[in-house]
Amino acid sequence: MRNNIILACVETGERLYLTNKNQRNTPERLELKKYSPKLRRRAIFREIKK
Repeated sequence: MRNNIILACVETGERLYLTNKNQRNTPERLELKKYSPKLRRRAIFREIKK
């Protein structure tokens, strides 16, 4: 089953991105490199609890 998740920047804490993932295949927290407008560069965004 695919669940919607929110991604928050590790450095600034801003919550910009919404995506989904398959909970059965990837039970651990998702980490992606995405663009952060505050930092004006790519940063690590981590899945947070809703």
